[in-house]
Amino acid sequence: MTPAKTSSDGRIFLGIGANLTPDGYSSPQQGCMAAIESLTEEAIEVVAVSPWYKSAPVPVSDQPWFHNAVVEIRTDLAPQEVIAILHLREARFGRVRVERNEARVLDIDIVDFGGRVMDGNLVLPHPRMHLRAFVLRPLKDLAPQWRHPVTGAGIDDLLAEVDPDQDVALA
Repeated sequence: MTPAKTSSDGRIFLGIGANLTPDGYSSPQQGCMAAIESLTEEAIEVVAVSPWYKSAPVPVSDQPWFHNAVVEIRTDLAPQEVIAILHLREARFGRVRVERNEARVLDIDIVDFGGRVMDGNLVLPHPRMHLRAFVLRPLKDLAPQWRHPVTGAGIDDLLAEVDPDQDVALA
């Protein structure tokens, strides 16, 4: 992959979501908010959290709807260290990975890590983020001028290309 000129300005964005309620919380969104707060236990500063969205599962299924947001963070950690922390957080909140696209108590992904482009065990930017309205809409709330690090496409152009059957609304 060849990086395109982006406007991430070194900003780091995480996508967070859930459609099941973790033990000890009143809703999927409450569990997600607790997970966000827990990131500060590490060398991660939470800069901003987008508004929350509810979205139908992708691909469409009979699962409960998801609660999604995008979180802007700051850290001196490497992307591999951050993803390891995110996977530990998911496990701490009760996520067990069995099947792709299954219902989950917590899902946290790196959407964009300062415009870095990586291929391998960790792919940056997130390889499907440009196809997901539940990522792009909250990302636009935090960074309306953001551009895809590989294609250079603006967020409005990416949103225009998203499958119109994806059902996403402010929570």
